[in-house]
Amino acid sequence: MKKQYLIITLLLLTANAIYAQFTLDGQFRPRTEYRHGFGSLIPDAADAGFAISTRARLNAKYESEAYQFYLSLQDVMVWGENRQILPDDQNDSFAVFEAWANINLGKGWSTKLGRQVISYDDQRIFGGLDWAQQGRNHDAGLLKYKKDKFILDIGLAFSQDFDNPTGFQSVGTAYNTAGFFTYKTMQYVYAKQQWDGFSASFLALNNGFQNFDDTDAADGVSNLQTIGTHLNFKQGKFNANANLFLQTGERQNEVKSSAYLLGLELGYKASDKVALGIGTEVISGNKADTTDKTEAFFPLYGTNHKFNGFMDYFYVGNHANSVGLFDIHASAKFDLGKQSSLLVKVLNFSGEQELPSGEKSLGTEIDLVFAKKFKGYGLAIGYSQMFAADGMYELKGITEELAASSQNWAWVQLTIKPQFLNTKKE
Repeated sequence: MKKQYLIITLLLLTANAIYAQFTLDGQFRPRTEYRHGFGSLIPDAADAGFAISTRARLNAKYESEAYQFYLSLQDVMVWGENRQILPDDQNDSFAVFEAWANINLGKGWSTKLGRQVISYDDQRIFGGLDWAQQGRNHDAGLLKYKKDKFILDIGLAFSQDFDNPTGFQSVGTAYNTAGFFTYKTMQYVYAKQQWDGFSASFLALNNGFQNFDDTDAADGVSNLQTIGTHLNFKQGKFNANANLFLQTGERQNEVKSSAYLLGLELGYKASDKVALGIGTEVISGNKADTTDKTEAFFPLYGTNHKFNGFMDYFYVGNHANSVGLFDIHASAKFDLGKQSSLLVKVLNFSGEQELPSGEKSLGTEIDLVFAKKFKGYGLAIGYSQMFAADGMYELKGITEELAASSQNWAWVQLTIKPQFLNTKKE
């Protein structure tokens, strides 16, 4: 019944389009992947992974003078995962990806309530994680202010699951939904000021994580604070941006935290056809003998696939509470004409702290992405190769002798974004 109600809602929105601005669009994004070392080193005896996944979205936006309403329905499918002629969706992936209302309060103020993507700056701490077929969203309320080149967002969230199967009335507020930095509470302040050629933002974020005792009973909340700034500069052919973030307070289960992230990116437009980049990122990690605290920074809700290599060896469902990372990289993007481009990126990785053996060097990754836009759709083709160093084998828990001699990953992605209806006046 859930799907039927959502479809009826979209039809009602369409019927009311004559009274306000209304858009109805979608996205169809199949991606084929060959994985032979994606995310971690693959053993020589293991077969490569090969599959096709598809993201399908239907998005509706209704805008009036008083408010905006947005609804995004999503299904993520792996080809063949449903048994033939089955009447239901076996993977249960159909979901409401976004459902929010932004109410105009006047004089630059508004409030945005509901399930939404939260994304700021280069998406290092907050990002939409669009590469992942499922994406990332938050159930939150935002108080927003915007005037000229200044914006201010205050965000609040309280997560609950009403998990009380023994009776109708839920008792207490224990949050039993476990996951990778899934929070019970969230509060943040984000401010950004833009000037000619320069912008600076500030983020102060607190996340509260539900703790449990040895009997799995709720036992208080651990609060982790992430505070920092993002700076961006652009003049002529040169651009630069920097990140500086600190983490303090407690991780889940009252683990004391004291960690940092530093990043610097430099870019230069060498010609109309070539853009060059060089950068580094230092993410603090734990020493080998650390037991009662953590000095390992984790970038929380950012689009981590964008950073530290496309093969996702670090901070994409992994590498938490580890030795950190020292990443040096260089890139070149070539305009090949006819709306096509080629990105070449080389990254060298080391641990910010030593592994138990004393080793730091982790390896080098090469990423290649060819992209081309056609009339109405886009195509992207990628290939990545990991050249693991001794430390990578130790970090990933496999010996060099047992690992495959070549660690690589290839993919092809088609993106179509049809627009079905648009009543906006140009």
